[in-house]
Amino acid sequence: MFTGIVQSTGQVNSIKIGDNFKHIEILVPIQLISKLETGASVANNGVCLTAVSFSKLDSKSAVIGFDIIDETLRVTNLDSLVTGSLVNVERSMKVGDEIGGHMVSGHIHTMATLVERLDSTDNCQLNFVINSNWTKYIFAKGFIAVNGASLTLGEVRTLKNGDCEFTLHLIPETLERTNLTVLKLGDKVNIEIDQQTMTIVDSLASILKEYGIEKKLNL
Repeated sequence: MFTGIVQSTGQVNSIKIGDNFKHIEILVPIQLISKLETGASVANNGVCLTAVSFSKLDSKSAVIGFDIIDETLRVTNLDSLVTGSLVNVERSMKVGDEIGGHMVSGHIHTMATLVERLDSTDNCQLNFVINSNWTKYIFAKGFIAVNGASLTLGEVRTLKNGDCEFTLHLIPETLERTNLTVLKLGDKVNIEIDQQTMTIVDSLASILKEYGIEKKLNL
């Protein structure tokens, strides 16, 4: 489990392509391998991956290696990584850690596409479009994990084709700490829907279906 509070950005140091998988090494600050063990879970752009290797490079930096299977490559933006790409990195939470964001599993539900970016001196507005299959889970002021970062949804709009457009308002601290600062129009981000939101919506839909009224409420 994770909190959605990105600890650092890491840079893709190398990529090796195997048979239906890729091995990547991520360059990270040295403190991120403190007490790390082989087999530990580390979130990369919100994707829970197993650390298969790690080593210290110098007094300030280290690399962590991960194997990514074909299914993960298919459903996340990790397949589009190239050498030099930035990824959001978070070590798994420990009992007693402060949960500054929200509970994040590291299992990606879908991806969203950046369609508009408005930068100003003190903040940044990002507008994304997500497939209609997920529209019912997207609520203004709700939680969402974007590339592993726990964020609060701003405005939410349902498009004519049923897809959903939502807005994120980012403060300078979030931009400095995450790779959202380098997003360009057309880029895809990993999305994990808040599990509590999904449970409530699906449970309500099931109850209403039993009474035959779920279609009236578009659930």
